[in-house]
Amino acid sequence: MRAPADGVVAFAGRVVDRGVLTIDHGAGVVTSFEPVMAAVTVGTRVARGDVVATLGPEQGHCAPTPCLHWGVRVDGEYADPLDLLAGFGPVALLPLADQTKAPVRTSDSLSFFTAPE
Repeated sequence: MRAPADGVVAFAGRVVDRGVLTIDHGAGVVTSFEPVMAAVTVGTRVARGDVVATLGPEQGHCAPTPCLHWGVRVDGEYADPLDLLAGFGPVALLPLADQTKAPVRTSDSLSFFTAPE
């Protein structure tokens, strides 16, 4: 994992049964990642793009495929991380009628839609 923006590592440790890393970016913005194995310690200043962790070995609800959970809080309220990335907008999760089709991003939309038949 790479730091999404400059900040200071606020937490690097275990929460219940998984590794968690939290970065305070200032201005009320905090990001967290789990499950991870932190490559940095609390108090470390990180720059955007710095390697801060690797995906942890814990098996979660995505098992057997590993997955990363990326959380963002702005002034203590959870926000969609994609809203903070340049080039992304609000994400709309739509049910897939046919689970064999993968969602695709269209050039004229900020949402994901089912691939045309």
